[in-house]
Amino acid sequence: MHKRTFALLIAVPILAIWISLSIFLSCTKQQAEGEMKIGVSNALQQQTIAAMTKKFGDGERQRIETGIAQVAARWQTKDGSEQEFRDFCLKYYFADPAERDVLFSRFQRNLESLYGNLHRISRDFNWALQVDDGLVHPVDYLFANYNAFSHTSDDLFKTKLAFTVLLNFPLQTLEDKNAQGMSWSREKWAETRLAEIFSDRVPAEIAQKRSEAYVAADDYINNYNIYMHNLVDDKGERLFPDGLKLISHWGLRDELKGQYANPDGLPRQKMIAQVMERIIRQKIPQVVINNEKYDWNPFTNTVYEAGTTKTVQVSAESETRYQHIWDIYQAERLIDPYFPQAPSLVDRRFKISRELPESDVEALLKEILTAPVLKDMAALIQKRLDRPLQPFDIWYNGFKARSDFDEAKLDRIVGNKYPTVKAFQQDVPNILQSLGFTAQKARFLADHIQVDPSRGAGHASGAEMREDQAHLRTRIPKGGMKYKGFNIAIHEMGHNVEQVFSLNEMDYYTLNGVPNTAFTEAFAFVFQSRDLDVLGIKGSLREKDDLRALDDMWNTFEISGVALTDMYIWRWMYAHPEANPQQLHQAMLETAKQVWNDYFAQVLGQRDQDLLAIYSHIVDGAMYTPDYPMGFIISFQIEQYLKSHQLATEMERMCRLGRLSPQVWMQQAVGEKVSAKPLIEAANRAAKSMGS
Repeated sequence: MHKRTFALLIAVPILAIWISLSIFLSCTKQQAEGEMKIGVSNALQQQTIAAMTKKFGDGERQRIETGIAQVAARWQTKDGSEQEFRDFCLKYYFADPAERDVLFSRFQRNLESLYGNLHRISRDFNWALQVDDGLVHPVDYLFANYNAFSHTSDDLFKTKLAFTVLLNFPLQTLEDKNAQGMSWSREKWAETRLAEIFSDRVPAEIAQKRSEAYVAADDYINNYNIYMHNLVDDKGERLFPDGLKLISHWGLRDELKGQYANPDGLPRQKMIAQVMERIIRQKIPQVVINNEKYDWNPFTNTVYEAGTTKTVQVSAESETRYQHIWDIYQAERLIDPYFPQAPSLVDRRFKISRELPESDVEALLKEILTAPVLKDMAALIQKRLDRPLQPFDIWYNGFKARSDFDEAKLDRIVGNKYPTVKAFQQDVPNILQSLGFTAQKARFLADHIQVDPSRGAGHASGAEMREDQAHLRTRIPKGGMKYKGFNIAIHEMGHNVEQVFSLNEMDYYTLNGVPNTAFTEAFAFVFQSRDLDVLGIKGSLREKDDLRALDDMWNTFEISGVALTDMYIWRWMYAHPEANPQQLHQAMLETAKQVWNDYFAQVLGQRDQDLLAIYSHIVDGAMYTPDYPMGFIISFQIEQYLKSHQLATEMERMCRLGRLSPQVWMQQAVGEKVSAKPLIEAANRAAKSMGS
């Protein structure tokens, strides 16, 4: 997340990427067919199997057949002749378990070195765009566009290392993982994840094109700031303090949330919601984005010279937002031919990345969105606000314990405590001890977490090798950290702690991490919910539990709608490959409104709203948003478990489970599969308790 310093300079690369993708896509099918031409006939496979069975014995036949099939499915003409295929298989198949153990250990060690060092390079090349430690130079965009990983897969296939793994270790289906995974050994899980590294074969130049599209979208989003003091209402009054610059959507949303604690916050909330709608509909004047030289009335969409009433004729942003989504879609289409088992990004997100079927995730989201308790909660919110509900009340945060505290007071507490990034870095051990970690474990974790000044709202970046550090990026303005920034930083610290445990304490490198992004989000939410505890602000335990259940349910309700919107728009793009950004824009508005009308109108009382489309990760995350509601659901299940267990020790144990399949991980972690029922039931109990 980084500051837009050279707006004109980045416009040319974006245009170039769009043209390049358009040309590239037109020939992708022919190129893919040529590159994917299999150089192994069925007859040759059978001959090789026979030769290997003769050499290694009939007891190895099943493993041999599996290995040959996996290699043959990915062996291309350029990889070698029929004789070379046969010779390779005979030489690099290892029937002796001791030999396979050596092979396995070599890959565990060397892949950590490979991926760990490439990750360091990638982080260094993106440093200037993500870390706020000086001006951004035009060449920094070129460095960021360089993908250190783009040739890795190609090189591992060219050197036959990938084929060696596929020849000796079988791929497993998701069905087998879920049915049998509870009884698998740690080593078998690690062998399975090792084989999966090489399950696809995407050419380097296509991986690079994809990387460029994401970098451009990421740059666009992370530089999308609104100077709030430059916003004026119909009376020409400024509602926000000087110097307040908010990134879309996170900063705008969090400022809107913060206004619930202010008796006169409603006008500010309405103004923020209007800004969001201008962004979604691409009616926002281009000159007010990341620019304090103009004043802007978002209600009339009038722009003035700063500090005057002189109007300025300006153009709207137009379709930039939707162009980026479309460019990423086009880049993902380049990848599609190389995943015959998952020939769309939708398939890859659910079948491969999440390992949760799309239909199961959609069912969980709808279970949340149709829960009867939501109407009871809406009535409770309306009573608390003493006004009719507004569409932006999807971000109501009055169920948080901190909602009883004035935001300005929290800002002062946090600002005095953390005037600089260095101060926050030095306090990391104390923060961790306040969450229950021993002094020794807190120091271990702190030594593996580096805090950087972020250009964006903040994020966490884990390491890929044990000797490296995880990085926590947070934004601390002049005058000290703000409460919102602190809340985000504690969220990111949850990511970092998970990242350190699930890498540095992992028994096998290929098991490092957690099952999918929703799980690391779950741990981040666990930390984030304890931000007031870190500050030493305590409340009633029973009331806190009730508030947590209601807050989690309302947040999950809101983000489930965003996730469905995201999922549905990707389905639309794949159903309309000949469309354009303008048509995508219209489809996004219609989709957001339809999801709203299906699930939100009956709760909040208004129809045809498009606020669900404001999420920035819809633009640069390519269907990342479903991980948020899944994260809330999983986080709540973990929290229920932690009621009778200690956070620090249990989090460490859970993280050390590593990258098992989600349902197996959940059963080993908390004793049950992923389910929305605990959250819904707790919200029902809390709504009755708080409403009585």
